[in-house]
Amino acid sequence: MALSGREWLLPPVELQGLESPGSPNLGSLPFSKASNMSRNSSRTRGGIGLARSYSFDYAENIVATKRATSKLSVCILSPHPLVLSEFERLLAKPQFKVTLKHLESTLAPDLRNLEPPQAQVYVIDAHAARPATGALLANILERYPEARLIVVGEQLSDANSYSLLRLGVKGLLTYVEAREQLVRALPLVAVGGFWVPRSVLSGFVDSILTGQGRRLKTDAVTNLSRREQEVLDSLLENLSNKEIASKLNIAERTVKFHVSNLLSKFGVRRRADLILLTFQRRMAQP
Repeated sequence: MALSGREWLLPPVELQGLESPGSPNLGSLPFSKASNMSRNSSRTRGGIGLARSYSFDYAENIVATKRATSKLSVCILSPHPLVLSEFERLLAKPQFKVTLKHLESTLAPDLRNLEPPQAQVYVIDAHAARPATGALLANILERYPEARLIVVGEQLSDANSYSLLRLGVKGLLTYVEAREQLVRALPLVAVGGFWVPRSVLSGFVDSILTGQGRRLKTDAVTNLSRREQEVLDSLLENLSNKEIASKLNIAERTVKFHVSNLLSKFGVRRRADLILLTFQRRMAQP
């Protein structure tokens, strides 16, 4: 069974090895050079759109079912005016409502206290020192827990990508990739999907499972109550606590109670681990 894309948010951790501050390489920006990347369209079970191997049907179907009359609100954050203006041009389409936020400082304390405009999806230019990028991402998610994050950078190593995913980032693109992919990535990320290279996502899952050395308890699923199973299924559907409460017609604090019980029964501390280990068990089943 293929691993399907689901949301997980982890507590902020320090980013490792991000690029040093400075001006981006404009030759690699999405608006200055056409991308020669090839794209393969494929249907994946569970429907996750992944860079270099996309599932556009998932994005189109999900967006069609959840599409509202309002535009998708997008906030672009960058210390570089040229990046802001060119991404604004790139997203000058009827389906988007774009807000630009110029980052006057790239110091971590300043970005930690920044008041970003509210939006559904944030596109962050990651060309900053690693503490600053981490501070900005954590700040946005603390202020707007339902926000979705896409990070655009010149180059993102696997280690950098894993750190960003741990911070709650849902999309990873280079400047060149953003030129052709950002418009398609935004609707998918907005409804909770990932836009991440398949190899990176697979490696991220392996790093968590290997690093923590946890195995799913063999009897955990059989010990779940009916309500706990419903909450678990909802978590695997990428629903937030608020959405689960609405779906099951229960209070949000009750959802938190059941999530806490699930974490205890599965022997994990974080929702991400619960989701990943559940997928691991299901993939192992014949």
